[in-house]
Amino acid sequence: MICLSVLAVVIVSIAQVQKSSFNRMLKLMLSSSTPTIDVPQAALGASTYIFLDARERKEFDVSHIQNARYVGVSEFNMSSVADLPKNKAIVVYCSIGKRSEDLTLKLQKAGFTNVRNLYGGIFEWVNQGHKVHDINNKATTNVHAYNKFWGKWLERGTKVY
Repeated sequence: MICLSVLAVVIVSIAQVQKSSFNRMLKLMLSSSTPTIDVPQAALGASTYIFLDARERKEFDVSHIQNARYVGVSEFNMSSVADLPKNKAIVVYCSIGKRSEDLTLKLQKAGFTNVRNLYGGIFEWVNQGHKVHDINNKATTNVHAYNKFWGKWLERGTKVY
C-alpha cells in the first residue's frame, strides 16, 4: 500500500515538472504581445468562437479542432478571412502557440478586435482531453506532432510525424 502511494506521488510530481517546463518554455517563446485564451475557456466557448488553424496543411489534415478553418501561417493571406466580421470572436492555434501568435498579430494589425491565441495550442487542447477531428471530420486520436523535438510536449493522443 505504501509503495502504491509513493508511486502515485512520484508520477504526479513528474507530471507537474513536465507541465511547469512546458509553461516556462511557452513564456520564453511567446512575446505576450497578443491576447491569449486558455484551453478551458476556449473549450467552454467553442460553439461561439471561430477557430483558425495556423499550422501547415499536412498537420491540419491529420487532426484539428472541430470546425476549425485552415489558414496556414506560411501561406496566409487576408482573403482567407475576408468573410469574417472584424469584431467576431476568433481563436487562432497551432501546435504550441508560436505560429498562431504570429498570425494573431497579423489579424490585429488588419483590424480584427476580438482575436486570441490559444495558449499551448492543439497540444494543450489534446493534453487536457479535448477531441480533435481528421480531414473527414471524424474524431481521431492522431495529432501531428510537428517533429520529435516539439512532439515531446504532446502527452496524449497518437503522435504522427
